[in-house]
Amino acid sequence: MAMLPNPLPTLATDPTGRSLGLDLPAGRLIDTTTDGSWHEPLLWCADEPARPGDWSALLPARRTAGLHPVLIGSGSGHERRPEDWELSPAMMSYAGDHDAVEVLAAFWEECAGDELDTTEEFPGLAPAAAAGDDPDDVAADVVDLLTDQDSWLARARLALVPARRSADIPAALGWTGPLNHENDVARLCTVLRSWEDRFGIRVVALTFDQLVVSVASPPTTLAEAEAVAAEHFAFCPDNITQGGYSALADYAAKAVLDQTAWSFWWD
Repeated sequence: MAMLPNPLPTLATDPTGRSLGLDLPAGRLIDTTTDGSWHEPLLWCADEPARPGDWSALLPARRTAGLHPVLIGSGSGHERRPEDWELSPAMMSYAGDHDAVEVLAAFWEECAGDELDTTEEFPGLAPAAAAGDDPDDVAADVVDLLTDQDSWLARARLALVPARRSADIPAALGWTGPLNHENDVARLCTVLRSWEDRFGIRVVALTFDQLVVSVASPPTTLAEAEAVAAEHFAFCPDNITQGGYSALADYAAKAVLDQTAWSFWWD
């Protein structure tokens, strides 16, 4: 796998990012991992909480420098800074080396029998949804809601991550939020890539153990939502089994159907 050039070291001597065509607020570079410092910064993180509109303001960094904006926050009682997130990029493979169907089918086989009490095989990928609004516009709207003062992510900060695409952000960081479900988060990013292609998702927020994606083209019928819910179960069983839902169909109706944001949490 060819490694992407990492523009973040430039910010050590040019913190405003003007040489990269950016105009950044005050922030810092983070290279802290479970094994000490990584050989290059993993992300740039703003010093102050994000405000509505800030994500859109950083979006040009994707085009000019290959840096993807994402909210970095706390959740589930974990008031931890990114430096304390147990980042482990050395554990990650490359998302392009895996197949979304194979990844989801393996998770389904491992979890469905115990948690859903079924012997049925993984039903396969849900069909792509009809094209909806522009994915970046939807992502901007979702982020603005998440950074509203009454949101659970009101104190989240914006970060920039060098990645091939939005779906690769967790693996590029070496994020270990789903550690009890999957150590190699690149396998989950393979699924996120598939959702990016089929539903126009963007990875918009990460906490210590939570992931939020915006969804530009969500399922619009219950049948479509139930097909996607099966993928969600394989991707993150805790969402359904510990989320207070009576069944997969209940989750599909409440958390997938017509929803422009999907959230995932791993115990």
